Amino acid sequence: MADLVSELRQRASALGFDAFGIAAAEARPDLSEKLQAALAAGWHGDMDWMAETADRRASPVALWPEARSVIMIGVNYGPDSDPMAALARRSSGNISVYARNRDYHDIIKGRLKELAGLLSRRTGEAVKVFVDTAPVMEKPLAQAAGLGWQGKHTVLVSRQFGSWLFLGAIFTSAQLPASEPMAESCGSCRRCLDVCPTDAFPAPFQLDARRCLAYLNIEHKGPIPAEFRKAMGNRIYGCDDCLAVCPWNKFASETREAKLFAREDLREPPLSVLLALDDAGFRALFSGSPIKRIGHGRFLRNVLIAAGNSGDRALLEAVEARLEDEDALVRGAAVWAFAQLADGERVRRSAEAHAAGERDAEVRAEWAAVLPEVV
Repeated sequence: MADLVSELRQRASALGFDAFGIAAAEARPDLSEKLQAALAAGWHGDMDWMAETADRRASPVALWPEARSVIMIGVNYGPDSDPMAALARRSSGNISVYARNRDYHDIIKGRLKELAGLLSRRTGEAVKVFVDTAPVMEKPLAQAAGLGWQGKHTVLVSRQFGSWLFLGAIFTSAQLPASEPMAESCGSCRRCLDVCPTDAFPAPFQLDARRCLAYLNIEHKGPIPAEFRKAMGNRIYGCDDCLAVCPWNKFASETREAKLFAREDLREPPLSVLLALDDAGFRALFSGSPIKRIGHGRFLRNVLIAAGNSGDRALLEAVEARLEDEDALVRGAAVWAFAQLADGERVRRSAEAHAAGERDAEVRAEWAAVLPEVV
């Protein structure tokens, strides 16, 4: 069996995987209790699928009763520059590092299937492959498999790659020797907690998604709550703050081949360009990107919030044009952004022109928040 594990590890490396480990399928009996506590607190926000799949999510065996072992792999996606630096360039959009290239699901899944196929051929046992598309708690399983530990920001931290690992899993009915679990090694450090712009961590190792900017600008379907708009800055997709400040990042591998480089046009795209995108342009620009999944309306919502935070009056005409967008979500964000950039008289004239005929209650509420006496 040791020879098989060695062969699998070598093949994983040849396929471009940077981390490899094995956990017993029942290595984390504590997951059900932790998950139920988070759901009971409402920290999942409107991600209803987490509650709906809670029973299966709590254990690999609950998801697939034949599972005996779980192979966990990791791919380093560490950036070649500090993603925090882009937050100061407010006329450009800041996209989370993981989304600056092809969708990682597509990148990893094919390789993972090849590795799983090798395991199946060598053992005759059944295999199932997962890359964040099923109710699997990858991070605690990766900790059990020795890839790293869940940091205080709840993201997996690796001694070799810091907070920058894509994860994938192979469930198998084969009984494989388990790796040594990784002990939590955050110590007294709390940089990830202190840097969060919205105080999304109720306590170390706990995340309230309802306050997390990555949740709000990706998963959340409605308007960005007013209390978080200023904090959102120019983050138009995701938020890397808690990952980027992790001190373990300094030990990340410098092996260029192991990294997934950002597309140049997605490093810091100008907000002026993004505001002008129609649906076809949005789909073309983000073809093959995870950003495409949130849709044109939600994306424009995010870009408009960033425009409002930019202080760049050169964006004002493009923002004003979105006051007449056919999507109410976009119009509502445009109202807020317009009010941040325009002078009071111009805001008043636009409110008088648009608010009276606005049929959407949420957009009318945005106008009322700006100029209550007009609505």
